[in-house]
Formats: sequence, structure tokens, C-alpha cells
Amino acid sequence: MQEEMLLPELDEESAPFFDYAAAGELRVQRCSACGTRRVPPRPMCHACGSTDVEWELLSGRGRVWSFAVPHPPLLPAYAAVAPYNVVVVEAEEDPAIRFVGNLVGSADGPLNEIDPESIEIGEPVTVVFSSPVDDGLGPVVLPRWVRAS
Repeated sequence: MQEEMLLPELDEESAPFFDYAAAGELRVQRCSACGTRRVPPRPMCHACGSTDVEWELLSGRGRVWSFAVPHPPLLPAYAAVAPYNVVVVEAEEDPAIRFVGNLVGSADGPLNEIDPESIEIGEPVTVVFSSPVDDGLGPVVLPRWVRAS
């Protein structure tokens, strides 16, 4: 990826998500007690209060639920690539599961390679995974989204 990125701080709950992403898998926490899926990862189920968790593999298919187009002034890390898109994708398996990311043409494409005016709410997308990005704290693989073919 050419542009500088602000990466998430990994903790005990979120680290497995990024470990699975590095293996090319989109997984979400699922409560072992009641089956409720949850994103972002957290230590306790919001539905039943259980701390028992498993990581469920998703298909990686979804649809654009919403999107925004940031314009300058922005965080300095993103100013050079603005305007770009930020999409909210609902998972095919569970519309309550939503991921925030970018719609790109390829896994390592620049954030601004898709014309924001071409994005449509409801269009089908598929997850892809970036090459490892390192901000000095260690490499992170990011899920991104491409149009489903």
C-alpha cells in the first residue's frame, strides 16, 4: 500500500481478528453460550453476558450498507489520498454484523482508486486482505472490500 495508514491498536480481544485476517480469513466473535455474533470484538456478550467465545468464519460476502467520502482537512495520514471512500459493509450471514473499511479495486490498491460517485448502497462486495502494513508496532493485515463479480 502506498499511503501512510493509521492502524488499530491490538488488544486481547481484537488481536485474533487480525491474526485471522493475516491468514486470509474473515472471522467474528460468536458467543459460545447464546450464539450471538459481535463486532467489534469485546470480552463479554452484549446479549447474555457470557465471556465464552469462539471465532466464526464468514464467507467474506456482503453488501454496502452505507458509505462516506472524507474531504480535506483530514488527519495528515490521509490528506494526500482524499477524497476517498469509507464503506460500511453488512455481512451476508448476519445483517447486524457490519465492518468499516474501504472499497478498492484490488487488495493493495490505493484508497482513492474507486470513484466515490460510482458506489451504490446495496451493491455486493467481497472481502480481500491487504499486504501487511507496519506502523512501527508490527505488521497488520487489513480487510478491504472489492466489488463482487
